[in-house]
Amino acid sequence: MKKFFVLALILALVVSGALVSCSKSGSSSSAGTGSAGSGGEAVSAESVSVNEDGTVNNPEAVNVDANKLVFWSLFSGGDGAWMDKIIADYNSTGPEKQVQSIMLVWADYYTKFGTAVAARKGPDIGVSHISRLPELQEQGMIIAIDDYASAAGTNWSEYTPAMVEGISFDGKKYAMPLDTHAEIMYINADKLKAAGVPMNAANQIAVNNAAEFKAILDKIKPTLNSGETALSLPQRGDDPYRAWWAVYFQMGGTPLVNAAGDQVTLDRDIAIRAMDYVKSLWTDGYILPGIEDHQKFFQGGSAAFVVTGTWATGVLTETLSPGLGAQPFPSLFGTNEAQWADAHVFTIPAKQSRNAADTQAAVNFINWAANKGAPTWAESGQIPSNIPVLSSPAFTALPRRADYARAAATAVLPSKDVHFGSFKDSLIKNLDLVWNNQATSAQAAQNIIDEFNSAIKI
Repeated sequence: MKKFFVLALILALVVSGALVSCSKSGSSSSAGTGSAGSGGEAVSAESVSVNEDGTVNNPEAVNVDANKLVFWSLFSGGDGAWMDKIIADYNSTGPEKQVQSIMLVWADYYTKFGTAVAARKGPDIGVSHISRLPELQEQGMIIAIDDYASAAGTNWSEYTPAMVEGISFDGKKYAMPLDTHAEIMYINADKLKAAGVPMNAANQIAVNNAAEFKAILDKIKPTLNSGETALSLPQRGDDPYRAWWAVYFQMGGTPLVNAAGDQVTLDRDIAIRAMDYVKSLWTDGYILPGIEDHQKFFQGGSAAFVVTGTWATGVLTETLSPGLGAQPFPSLFGTNEAQWADAHVFTIPAKQSRNAADTQAAVNFINWAANKGAPTWAESGQIPSNIPVLSSPAFTALPRRADYARAAATAVLPSKDVHFGSFKDSLIKNLDLVWNNQATSAQAAQNIIDEFNSAIKI
């Protein structure tokens, strides 16, 4: 049985982290009129809390156009403007139903989405990370789209088998793939030139192992000014967790749980070694302690390297080009190029009342956005899921995209498990303790394993 209200309660209690491709919200304000998402739609006369970045704290209060499809978006980071452009371009084609976008605060997205859909009052179109899709499908929050996708002209062979498998449950497809977004490394070429670090024509470095990487960092450190850092990374949250994820799987780490989802298979010893390595980046003085917004720190010219997501490419290119390099997370342990990645997919939320024509119109949009809109989406820095787009001149002509596109093939995606949200919360919480000297790696690893076991036995 689908546990709509159980999930709503869980989601209301836990604010879910995403991977994602989203920035922190600014301060909020109450407004009676204004805009929310693309198109500048007016909000309701009720007070709507709108943040500086355009995200809406109470999407249910936005005045929606009954003749449009409502899309709840979590793209409030560097990629939000490109999604707005995709929607505007689609609306300009004269579809039977246009799309109205409402941009939510990313940290609140799954909570508000789950609560609204559980009450059957959610949007017409949603978006999800593929890591959260098993949970949404198991709880009946989204519907299968096979027949509608067929009518929209979706060609599933244009997406990799792994991506199609990731959106499929019991032989049915529950989402439309949009992208793979990986955690990669960006380079400030000016800093490396000043330190005499060799680079290729694309401002990339050759790194074959962990010792070589630290040797490069050692060359950079003496050339930095006060308040600068060789590598920019915060001491809490998603990004150091993603660095740990890359190192763990490069070291030969096993999946978090088995395929059945009933046994923890995380390798404790490798997990500890990976924590120790990432922690050493601070203890050896390669990362300045206390960095909060590591991407902004790098963007301001205060770091030689930053490890962050592909969604930053568009913004960083605008501010640091041509002295910007981008490449997959370095291969530090053996020849394994494993790195963290997740994927965005479009979903059709379950609703109390929606006729077949509206459902078809919604799938028509997500099919168009994942195909015709993919070149625009690639401009944000994301790696489109549509294979023909990846090989198209429009994509290959974009600066730096080809430099890290292989990350989509070498990345280790999250476990396809209904409990992955809990797993991720446990990992970030315990890894943060390690980075901030509040727990040893051994203590954190044991906590993680114990919490994984508790999650799968719920």
